[in-house]
Amino acid sequence: MKNVEMSVEGNTLTIKVDLSKEFGPSTSGKTIIIASSEGNQSIPGKEAVKIGLNVYRKK
Repeated sequence: MKNVEMSVEGNTLTIKVDLSKEFGPSTSGKTIIIASSEGNQSIPGKEAVKIGLNVYRKK
């Protein structure tokens, strides 16, 4: 994962993303990637639950 921190407390998932970071343009070149789970990922401690996350801004 790029620039994504996840934690679980009870039944609450918390996701942290530093919005000041950038990882360059998307494949299409239309947006700038800020954070990505890089596909579907398991939630820590809840492997049956998945997340897919993309955070971006317009170029």
